Amino acid sequence: MWKTASAAALLALVVGYFYHDNPDLPEQILRYVGLPDFQSSSPSQVSVEQVIAAAWEALITLPTHQWSRVAVGVNACVDVVVSGVGLLQAMAVDPGAGLDHEVLHSKEHLKEAFIHYMERGAAAERFFSDPEAFQRIARAAAEYPGAKLYVGGNAALIGQKLATYPDITVLLCGPVGPKLHEMLDEQILVPPESLQETDEYHLILEYKAGEQWGSTRAPQANRFIFSHDVSNGEMSSLETFVASLDEFEPDLVVLSGLHMMEGQGKELWEERLKEDIPIHLELASMTDKEYMSRIMQEQVMPIVSSIGLNEQELLFLSQAGGGPHADLAAWHGVPDVGRVSDILLWVLEQHGRSEPSAEADLTRIHFHTLAYHILATVDGYWGNQAAAVMAGARVASSQACGLQAVDAGKVSLKAPLEFHSSHGEPREKLTLDPERPVAVWRRGNVTFHLTVVLVCREPLRTVGLGDAISAEGLVYSELRAERPIVEFA
Repeated sequence: MWKTASAAALLALVVGYFYHDNPDLPEQILRYVGLPDFQSSSPSQVSVEQVIAAAWEALITLPTHQWSRVAVGVNACVDVVVSGVGLLQAMAVDPGAGLDHEVLHSKEHLKEAFIHYMERGAAAERFFSDPEAFQRIARAAAEYPGAKLYVGGNAALIGQKLATYPDITVLLCGPVGPKLHEMLDEQILVPPESLQETDEYHLILEYKAGEQWGSTRAPQANRFIFSHDVSNGEMSSLETFVASLDEFEPDLVVLSGLHMMEGQGKELWEERLKEDIPIHLELASMTDKEYMSRIMQEQVMPIVSSIGLNEQELLFLSQAGGGPHADLAAWHGVPDVGRVSDILLWVLEQHGRSEPSAEADLTRIHFHTLAYHILATVDGYWGNQAAAVMAGARVASSQACGLQAVDAGKVSLKAPLEFHSSHGEPREKLTLDPERPVAVWRRGNVTFHLTVVLVCREPLRTVGLGDAISAEGLVYSELRAERPIVEFA
């Protein structure tokens, strides 16, 4: 047994040593090098989750060229995290039928929208229009037993994650009130112009897998977010953020809050962010198909280099643009890999630089869902993507359980190990080997990297996972063109 363990440790050291000089080695390893056969040595003691977690540790290695100065903006707030069912019951709200609302105008709307997404196990975010009613709900949430306060907002959450790397200096621009400032990592710099007298609060109603309220039962753990957020909605810190870029001289820029930026045109962003800067766009929950269509066709998509999104945002993007599987009302269970692959390819071909002559800059998409992640990249622009997709999955598995590392005893594999590269023809049947947990395939000049997520069985906190995944994926990614990158979240 000790020989097997020694061999595993030796392989991990060798992989790390050679990868330092060859950032493309993980892709080669995944095809030609196997980890020790743990299953054959002690099948009764080693689970598939342990095999995958061990493989991640052996194969995930930072790229040769890493980011050092990161500017992050512009949405930030304090998250009040509370049991959704518990809070609604405490507010004397009775369960009933679910119904989606683009904007919440009342407590009844809140209940209906919460149930609508809870019964699907899906995440969502909505604006609450009535400030007085929102303040009453916020006070009830803050006083509810077990309520917790966290750093919130895409920009602040991504900044917090990046600040865990000691070699990265982070500048955060956003509406930072006294409570949020107190909670931020000391490594994060906040311009004086971003400080304000009061905090913006977002309410996070969480629910657990299998939790039941009336006739509604959650198929998986997730959360429903709502707020009456004026500062972030008006993007009040945008000017400060843009003005700070020249002085800070970042080599990575993360810009979030696109879902709050309706009305900002393409020309404005080209002028403010400079045409030669690659942009990573992190999509958030949206409900307006016309707005999404304008983002794709006119405002933002033509000038971004990379985007990150989840399964709901991917399907909504296809529906807004008339893409593949747009007739699918919603995903059922784990999203089909073939369908996801079809939409990702369509985005890169129709709105990206899949051909050198294309005017668009988009070359990378980071897709994440509960059970697996995919990185789809146009060949020649990005390196270390096998490590990047595994790093994103690893942080999703550990952070959901509130841990620093993956505990194989607290997670479960929910993704299929066999799937197809497309829902239509031609399609390739693919198998993911737990000992080499990245499946790689190509369609045209686009390469796909897929890895599974080890899903936490009893998650402590689901909010912010997407931001942690995006941050980790960017930390482990390497842009082959030597120029700064901007993330649009």
